[in-house]
Amino acid sequence: MKLIQVTSIVVIMLILALSHLGQSHARSEKGESNSGRGYGAAQGPKGRGFVPPITSSPPPLSPPSPPPPSPSTPTTTTSGLKVGFYEGLCPNKLDDIQAILTLKVQELFRKNSTILPALLRLQFHDCFVHGCDASILIDGPSSEKAAGPNLSVRGYDVIDALKDIAEAQCPGVVSCADIIAIATKEVIKMGGGPDYQVETGRRDGLVSKSEDVNLPSPSLTVSQSISEFSAKKFTPEEMVILLGCHSVGISHCQFFEARLYNDTTQFDPLMDPTLRNQLKQTCPKNANSNNVAFLDQNPQSSNILDNSFFDQIVKQRGILPIDQDLARDPQTSAFVLQFAGDRSLFNNKLASAMVKLQALDVLTGSKGQIRKTCSRIN
Repeated sequence: MKLIQVTSIVVIMLILALSHLGQSHARSEKGESNSGRGYGAAQGPKGRGFVPPITSSPPPLSPPSPPPPSPSTPTTTTSGLKVGFYEGLCPNKLDDIQAILTLKVQELFRKNSTILPALLRLQFHDCFVHGCDASILIDGPSSEKAAGPNLSVRGYDVIDALKDIAEAQCPGVVSCADIIAIATKEVIKMGGGPDYQVETGRRDGLVSKSEDVNLPSPSLTVSQSISEFSAKKFTPEEMVILLGCHSVGISHCQFFEARLYNDTTQFDPLMDPTLRNQLKQTCPKNANSNNVAFLDQNPQSSNILDNSFFDQIVKQRGILPIDQDLARDPQTSAFVLQFAGDRSLFNNKLASAMVKLQALDVLTGSKGQIRKTCSRIN
């Protein structure tokens, strides 16, 4: 969203002061390689999981980002959300709390660009359970945060830092669910992806149960994955474009190692042989390695949210099985070829898909609440 120029000297000084606010302690990533499910994670003891990028250390390379694309205008949703929802709502007459939050996101991204895949994954894991209601942020031994797929989710500290600013400047008004949407939109743009106008007006959910976390699995076929996304009203094309967010992020060996060795049932004889030999060095057979590989194997684009991922899977250089299958299955291969050859098309489709994802089963009006602290219900 194009930033509204903040002209008040007082507000500028306030923003500069706020930029030094400390972040909350980052959530530990322990358990990602053993218990993780969800986008790019292994299946846990209950439920299923699927694949936005896995985002643990080491951080991806940070090549210079290309010039940002022009803002996209995605299809307007009928969810009750709107652009500029918070204008005029702050009790102290602050003109644009969203602009202040956006400046903080930019600061945090410049310090650590891996918050891009982290927030993409956090957003997906939140929206695909009870809708985009920030229920993933709630602490508790049996909350969504404690479920297998979410043990390796990162970005909670980013949302907490933004919520602290929102409560200090516009108390009781900005929802945690909207903060996730605002932050994710901004890191998408800063990471080389499309710019789009983020819709706001979400309220925070009151239910967060680990038993409800049942995400699509990376072991599903393309047909099964299409069915899972269809249940959330996403088309096969939208599923493909959302998986294109694997243009950023990394995966641990355990999620693809079996594809490398010909005495396993998952061996992939079609994988690019040069890539296979490289990955064998990263993931020695039966070594229980905790090593990682970039999901986008183009070294010039491993931390840029662009269409390079699709070019790589066309060349049989996909890392996760579900990613590579997108380029081979006739239900999705045409979409992959289109996105691989047209970055503008990728940007436009991703912008629209993100607006739709961020509006999934949202709470608006008098439903839910505005949490004072994102990690607990009021």
